[in-house]
Amino acid sequence: MTMKLAFHGGAGTVTGSRYLLQERGARVLVDAGMFQGLKRLRQRNWNEPGFDARTLACVLLTHAHIDHSGYLPRLVQQGLTCPVYCTRATFELAELLLMDAAKIQEEDAAFANEKGFSKHRPALPLYTTEDAAAAIALLTPIDYAAWIEPASGIRARFLNAGHILGAAMVETRVSEGTRESTIVFSGDVGRYDAPLHSNPDPLPETDALVVESTYGDREHPSAPMEEQIRDSLLACIDRKGTVLIPSFAVGRSQLVTLILRELMRAGRLPEVPIHIDSPMAVDATRIYSHHLRDLSLDGDLTEDGRSRLFPTNVEFHRSVEESKRLNALSGPRIIISSSGMLTGGRVLHHLKRLLPSRNNLVVLVGFQAAGTRGRHMAEGAATVRIHGEDVPVRASFVQVSGLSAHADRRELVRWIETAGRVPRVAFITHGEPDSALSFKKLLHQKKLARRTFVPKIGESFDLSALLNT
Repeated sequence: MTMKLAFHGGAGTVTGSRYLLQERGARVLVDAGMFQGLKRLRQRNWNEPGFDARTLACVLLTHAHIDHSGYLPRLVQQGLTCPVYCTRATFELAELLLMDAAKIQEEDAAFANEKGFSKHRPALPLYTTEDAAAAIALLTPIDYAAWIEPASGIRARFLNAGHILGAAMVETRVSEGTRESTIVFSGDVGRYDAPLHSNPDPLPETDALVVESTYGDREHPSAPMEEQIRDSLLACIDRKGTVLIPSFAVGRSQLVTLILRELMRAGRLPEVPIHIDSPMAVDATRIYSHHLRDLSLDGDLTEDGRSRLFPTNVEFHRSVEESKRLNALSGPRIIISSSGMLTGGRVLHHLKRLLPSRNNLVVLVGFQAAGTRGRHMAEGAATVRIHGEDVPVRASFVQVSGLSAHADRRELVRWIETAGRVPRVAFITHGEPDSALSFKKLLHQKKLARRTFVPKIGESFDLSALLNT
């Protein structure tokens, strides 16, 4: 039976990662991500996935971010009943993220129906909290480096990828008669020598490599965050404005808060209140603090026996009522809220209120995918559409580089070079087209793979043939 690898997401885009490995009838899905960003991409979440969820032997989840895990409840609707293996920290974070994603979709659908701005009557969520709970029940935690055999002839294990708490690359070994082939799925590769998260483990020797390329066409600036934002923050604080930082609840919110508090403690920024307006970020911070010795975290996260992830002068807001009370508070202050790409969640209500005033500042601290409000702002849009209204962009905004949890092209090369030998074939995924093609060219130039491919959505490859030529 031919070993095949099909790409049902994470191809031609940085979202929706779904890779289907098949051998002798056994089907293993690596990641079950939701498409985000452009409307044409988001609409794919409503399409059939391209495979029968009922036939999967297992799902191997690299980490908890929604673009890697958020399609699981939709697969449950389509009959998914197999185990979903992940690391122990991912198990806790995925429970949090999936339930939150379902609640946001239910709330957004209800809000659209109330305001009447949806084209659908009625507007429906992609999935419900009941679907999310059913998906969570399938999560099966596994230790780093522990081998499992999810299907006959297929072994797999998770190795630390850095990136966020619990993130992993997936090493699979597939037996075909007397031959065993290794296929490694990078997941999202973390940065080197960054605060909060540890360096990724070395790449195992592999025959085939599926590697992300989010930043495959660029390198992160070396300028520290302070240099990039201090002047803008000081100006906003002098105007008694409010700083809004859209941020991913997992990983980014903790990192940004840690950096801001360090700057204030060192006297480089004045003391102003910091508000974390995201129940998910609050819970994620708690989970991070429970896993301070996890392989995916930096070893220097405690001070005098206390976690540095719960700094002073930071207020956590869980309820909707607490979030609404922020509307009545004047500046100067800093609000950190999700989502990081301004695709949904509480941050949209803050953005809608703060954007029209020149006193305020929006700080974009992460990658903004094509089609997102953050990308529109970065490209100079005069208005952004929020809840069916065109909101004028009058507030100042700054886009901070270098805080991404993704390795850049130089760091991706560094990681690939840690392998003992060059892969026979590499598939460049999880990147926008220019980024993926640029990274393919770089791998070719550096001779880091014998053959390279940039897959298209729905494209399938005969791995047996590729690895035997």
